[in-house]
Amino acid sequence: MHIFDIVSAHMGTVGLPLYAVSATRVNLPDTPTLLFLHWHGFRRATTLHLDGVELPPRAVPSSALQFDGPWPSTASAEQEVLDAAWRLGAWNVERLQRRACNHVSASASEAFDCRLAFGDNAADYPEETVLGADASTRNELMQLAARKGYARWLFQPTKGGLWAGVGPADDSLDADGGRQSDCPVRPVPAGPAVRTVYQLGRIDQLLPP
Repeated sequence: MHIFDIVSAHMGTVGLPLYAVSATRVNLPDTPTLLFLHWHGFRRATTLHLDGVELPPRAVPSSALQFDGPWPSTASAEQEVLDAAWRLGAWNVERLQRRACNHVSASASEAFDCRLAFGDNAADYPEETVLGADASTRNELMQLAARKGYARWLFQPTKGGLWAGVGPADDSLDADGGRQSDCPVRPVPAGPAVRTVYQLGRIDQLLPP
């Protein structure tokens, strides 16, 4: 089953709009792709009730999903992400290529970003902030990425997402905020650029200055 189908099924089950979707993969052939669904919503963190005390809700944790492929290359995994972003009406997809951070010249921020990319509790919150996907597998992949480097993708969906109706109208979208056709954008080879942006949406009408 494709990434788009899995994301759509989770959106229907959770019943909350998506703020963003991110994906992470180690720079090695046939390694799993981790997908994170970042929800927009709040819930009570405990069932405890105290008379006269209103306990504040907390943000709904992200959902982590693991896709084992087979992925013969990073490009094949990236195409699945692009297809999902296209069908979900994203304006663009950002790809970050990150180097290995398990060496003396790497900064502390690089190590922190690596932990975040693989769903680790980098800020040491008192409870687990990511639901789903095996925690030990995520940790193993994170350790491998620290030695081999990784790629991370990010997009913000319009269909079933928080961004419907925000900003100028995207003329490539259907009435439900998605796109029914196949994604026309293809992955570009990894190069020296750390950041690559794939433009998916378009505006056909002239915008006033």
